[in-house]
Amino acid sequence: MHFKSLKLRNKTIGFKLSLWYAGFFILSVCVLFGLAFIFLQETLERDDREAIQAQIEEVSRIYAKGGMESVGKELKAGKKYRKRSPFFFRFAADDNTTRRVFFPGQWKEFRVSRLQVVDPGSREWIRVPTESDDAGYSLEVASARLPDGSWLQVGMSTEERQRVLSRFLESFLYVVGFLLLTGLAGGYYLSRRALRPVRHLVQTMHSVESGRMDARVPHSGANDELGELVRIFNRMLSRIESLVDGMKGSLDQVAHDLRTPMTRMQNIAESALRYGNDPEQYKRALQDFVEESERILKMLNTLMDISEAETGVMNLDIQPVRVGEVIDTVTEVYGYVAEEKGLAIEARGDGDIWVEADYNRLSQALANLLDNAIKYTPSNSAPVIVEAWETEAEVVLSVSDPGEGIDASELSRIWDRLYRGGEGRNRTDKGLGLGLAQVRAIVWAHKGWVDVSSQEGKGSTFKLHLPRLN
Repeated sequence: MHFKSLKLRNKTIGFKLSLWYAGFFILSVCVLFGLAFIFLQETLERDDREAIQAQIEEVSRIYAKGGMESVGKELKAGKKYRKRSPFFFRFAADDNTTRRVFFPGQWKEFRVSRLQVVDPGSREWIRVPTESDDAGYSLEVASARLPDGSWLQVGMSTEERQRVLSRFLESFLYVVGFLLLTGLAGGYYLSRRALRPVRHLVQTMHSVESGRMDARVPHSGANDELGELVRIFNRMLSRIESLVDGMKGSLDQVAHDLRTPMTRMQNIAESALRYGNDPEQYKRALQDFVEESERILKMLNTLMDISEAETGVMNLDIQPVRVGEVIDTVTEVYGYVAEEKGLAIEARGDGDIWVEADYNRLSQALANLLDNAIKYTPSNSAPVIVEAWETEAEVVLSVSDPGEGIDASELSRIWDRLYRGGEGRNRTDKGLGLGLAQVRAIVWAHKGWVDVSSQEGKGSTFKLHLPRLN
């Protein structure tokens, strides 16, 4: 069980990122330590060689003044103040035979006799190995010609230098081990923390997949890219949930509204078949059948238009449209309907306003508002007002009627599909309940919005807000 969970964890992005982060971090540390090691090695070597050269200059000056005896006294006097001399001193004749080696017992671990074989003038630095080849250090010697033709060789053991470098490497290994553990732990923690919104996103998607449309991704309040992704995803889920709920409600309402016309069509057909010897009866039955079919087709086409507009796929012929022309055309058509009811339609405002819109769709939205205004306004009432004006950012087209008004509890629902509120359900001239939903969908498709203000018994004012033509 533990192996299985570890195997699954190895496949996670967080685990892979922690490995990559730790690997990159350790590689960077190794490079830095490598450069530091090289710098330390070169610095120690340079310091040792500078110290050797300084001793050569000093001893050469003493030798030139007082000879070998003065050098011996000076070196013995200096040795009293330190337990062991860090410098090797050898004087050799012109033919490189040894004249004297100071403090030979201190350097017996090195193969000093080898210096008689190597010509002092052949190389700047001579390395003398130890008696045991696995010691890891050597005696580094520099040579200088004295005024009398003899040779002075001064050296220093690299043991202390190698000890410092070994301690540095040992410390490096401890540090790398510690950094490896902390890098893995810290990288895993940080990657899990950074990818927490992604895990929540995956869990929410699984919940949605299982049918929980109300599931949402927990938001930490961060303003980074993942925080913005969470906010967009939650808004998308809310939108999808509302569309699904609306679709379910619409399907239920469509099924309910289709039941009546379909039943009527069935009754018409059965009646015609039962008493089917009269051609006139057949004709009337077919006429009724066509009327019900047209009603159903109109409902379905309107629902399709609303769905296309809400999903952003409504085909619009966008072009500059003069608002006054739309108002004149629609009011002329509905003026006859209003006259039959003893009403008038009055156009106000500036008709010479232009918007970018689909002329037919905008006319359809205005026609739906006028149809409702005439339908819900009592006969011989004040005129229905159609008005247009513009602001700095938008064009507003309004339809005001002195009709029945809308109850405040229903204002938020009148834009829903197939909703017929209040008195509308009991009217003999009731519509499909899709007019206002279609109006809102058309305005939304034009990047606009709608609103309504109403007082029950005093009338209503519907406003279409459209973007202004730049």
